[in-house]
Amino acid sequence: MWYSAQYVIEKERKHGLEGRAYLATRSLLRLFLSERVERVPKNSTPKKIRLAFIHNEKRVHVGVHTGAAQINRIMASALAKRGVQVRNFYPRTQLTDAPVHLKGLANILFFYSLLEHKDKMLTYDIIQGTTYTPLPFLAFNVPVVCHFGSTARGYLASTPRTSQLRTEEREVFKELTRLGIVPEFDLKTLRPIEDIADIEAITATRATACIATSLKVRDELIGEGVPADRVHVIHNAIEDYWFEPPRAVTPEPPHLVFLGRLGNDVFTLKLKGLSRLVNLYRAFPDVPKTTICMTTNRKLKDWLRVSFPKHYMYVNLRKDLIPGALAPLYGSILFISSRYEGFSLSLVEGMSQGLVPMAFPVGIAPEIIRDGENGFLVSSVEQAIERARELLGNEEKRLIMATTARQTAEQFRSARIADDLQNLYRKIKDERRRTNGNGNSHAENVLAASIELLKREGVENRTSVGVPELGS
Repeated sequence: MWYSAQYVIEKERKHGLEGRAYLATRSLLRLFLSERVERVPKNSTPKKIRLAFIHNEKRVHVGVHTGAAQINRIMASALAKRGVQVRNFYPRTQLTDAPVHLKGLANILFFYSLLEHKDKMLTYDIIQGTTYTPLPFLAFNVPVVCHFGSTARGYLASTPRTSQLRTEEREVFKELTRLGIVPEFDLKTLRPIEDIADIEAITATRATACIATSLKVRDELIGEGVPADRVHVIHNAIEDYWFEPPRAVTPEPPHLVFLGRLGNDVFTLKLKGLSRLVNLYRAFPDVPKTTICMTTNRKLKDWLRVSFPKHYMYVNLRKDLIPGALAPLYGSILFISSRYEGFSLSLVEGMSQGLVPMAFPVGIAPEIIRDGENGFLVSSVEQAIERARELLGNEEKRLIMATTARQTAEQFRSARIADDLQNLYRKIKDERRRTNGNGNSHAENVLAASIELLKREGVENRTSVGVPELGS
């Protein structure tokens, strides 16, 4: 049998030096020269996994949650239904008067306010949060999981300065600036985003595990120095109300559809591809258009409402009402105009309602779109216009692709993300149990305890008492 480190130390009080050296040597020899005999497990119900879940914003109304907060709610709810004990923690104290160039640091410090809950949070099996939010807990001996739906480095790498845009896109931003909808062509400083990118990299490389919501995000994390075996691809999910109850399909004349967040400032508008969307809409003056978007820029909302003929617009619509708004548009064309997405919830949500996607190769789009079967990947607005014309002129193909798109979305129900997360948590707990919670294997713990015992008795020459040299 095996002798634990604690057993070896306890024997110190009952035996002399020679006996203690013999026990330490025998324990180590058996450790290295024989297989470990596993005990027969007792028949008992496994303990529940206990998860401290960090939310990345204060509690706000369900209808105005960002994508990250939406996913956090879906994960927490799905896990709780599977018996995982989930406790939600929200930061409370924030610097409200930080200058613009320090906004990134202010956001980082925001999550240090969670340390007021430290004593409670450290009693949980795992601490999980979005990107860098678990940063304050990396110093403690509790596994930390970072969930990356995107990376700030990805935002920076994918969003050009306005002067680098194509002429027709640059003209859109000139128009927006002239009308006072955006105050400037470019943000005066990207330092807040750069600060977030740096701290994300530090947190990711030191976390127990990182969840990437797409292969693209996985590659970005590995590029930041996170070991590949610590990055786990777990796709996001969408709420069950996108699928249930089943909605009757009575196709109307096809629309061009935009679904998603547009943002308020010039950086986010470029990131989300507003100028691409505008140019697509303008290429089809006779085709109905539906925009369902999130923005608090009132001037932008007013401009969008009147800028295109046959345009229907819903702004900041409550999330659970969107499936009802999209259901009559079965077989319409969904345009994903973004320059960067870590996953693209809008893509999956639209496909779940039978919209045929045209997407730039962002987020999960290259993983799930089969060109010409359930959608199209495009590389330019011109190609998107060409594909849209093809679909508008071929109703049979468009409706077949709509059905296939809806079937593709089925794999993103919330039950699947709960299974994937539970598998990861069990793996982390098993590894922690194997290493006794301190990062060392059982063998390393016994070796360290035995050598420490011998040193305390003044025995310096390990080979004289038969303790083997590792690697010899």
